Amino acid sequence: MEPHIRAATNEDLQAIEAIVRQAYSPYVDRIGREPGPMLDDYSFHISNHYAHVIIQDGVVQGFIVLIPENEAMLLDNVAVAPAAHGKGLGRRLLNFAEQTARKSGYGSIKLYTNEAMTENIALYSRLGYLETHRVEEKGLKRVYMVKRLE
Repeated sequence: MEPHIRAATNEDLQAIEAIVRQAYSPYVDRIGREPGPMLDDYSFHISNHYAHVIIQDGVVQGFIVLIPENEAMLLDNVAVAPAAHGKGLGRRLLNFAEQTARKSGYGSIKLYTNEAMTENIALYSRLGYLETHRVEEKGLKRVYMVKRLE
């Protein structure tokens, strides 16, 4: 069955939180603490219609959190269950983010990731995101990136 993306509901909360634990736990040792996504309030994101899930074969396999801001759409988080890696679901979610940003009238999409998540920085760079700056926030060393939408 073809994967599809829909708005997250309260029924998806446990699946989202499980994916967050699976996806970000490997970074705890590297960063020295839980990464920002492990501290987020996903109930808040769901109730504000910021969270979307990708479903394959009736199971939540990943999610994305998009937050409208003044100057750009913020791609606050994207994660796919490790068991579903390599199926193109993350790419679908990132394409969804760009489509959503364009439909909302944004000319760019921005994100941030921890500087210790070098794989993510490399991936986003390959996808056309450019680093804008680095800053320490909430005790986390973040790398901000932006992609101009055409």
